[in-house]
Amino acid sequence: MSVRRKAAAVAAAGAATLAVAALTPGTASAHGALNTPVSRIAACYAEGPETPKSQVCKDLVADSGTQPLYDWNEVNIANADGQSRSIIPDGHLCSANRDKYRALDWARTDWPATPVQAGQTDVSFRVTAPHRGVMTLYITKQGYDPTQPLKWSDLDDTPVATYTTEVTAPGYYTFTANLPARTGRQLIYQVWQRTDSPEAFYGCADVVFGQTAAAAKAATSDVAQAPTDAQIAAGAARSTVAHHGHGGDAPVTATTGTLATSNAAQSTSTLEAALSISAVAASGAVGLLVYSRRRAAARLGD
Repeated sequence: MSVRRKAAAVAAAGAATLAVAALTPGTASAHGALNTPVSRIAACYAEGPETPKSQVCKDLVADSGTQPLYDWNEVNIANADGQSRSIIPDGHLCSANRDKYRALDWARTDWPATPVQAGQTDVSFRVTAPHRGVMTLYITKQGYDPTQPLKWSDLDDTPVATYTTEVTAPGYYTFTANLPARTGRQLIYQVWQRTDSPEAFYGCADVVFGQTAAAAKAATSDVAQAPTDAQIAAGAARSTVAHHGHGGDAPVTATTGTLATSNAAQSTSTLEAALSISAVAASGAVGLLVYSRRRAAARLGD
């Protein structure tokens, strides 16, 4: 085989491989959320994206639609790489500075909350795609004002829990947190930084100290409930983040300090463009190979 024919064959094989790769779905990218205490997004999802009950969850849907709730397990930054404090600005901690989840940053006192007491408490994290990493929970300082946007300086420097996560079957990560003495409404902030990837996940869980569940309900309008496994299964088909890449918005970078807004149509068009390019490349390379073989055959016949 001539050098030209070998080159054509390699080009055709490479282009065909690219085309097949473009058609192959990526790994699942929906990962989880705090289950106890219940995160804001999990609580609203549990109420039902189409028929939320609390006013704040109704307002979230009115502002951002139902998709953020169906994507309850994907509040992430794909390239955080341990730099969460430098890439997420004050006031945007709960959304990870993603426009898709912007409602989670609302400074309101009517987010469904979990009653807690000082001391050791059990924590559970509903995990739909386990990863190796470290999950760190912080709590707001005494004097935290829930009517003001959450800032990094509002969080106590000492974590209430640090837990090393492993790749296990989907289900729950369970561990213990040590809650300090607090009064009234506080917030627990979750950072789950993967160690097998620069990706990180975030969550905000509202808690109320020193109250029974009944008293908390009277004070906060709603006690947070976590979604059941049946609810999770029922809404899985509506998720947009479990098929290709990491889904959602582009991650923030330290240089821009902002996040791009994206939607399903943009993701689809990007995929279609990649498929078109791969298909054209494959077709061209195959055509070149066929042309080269015909030229060689013609020369042999002369």
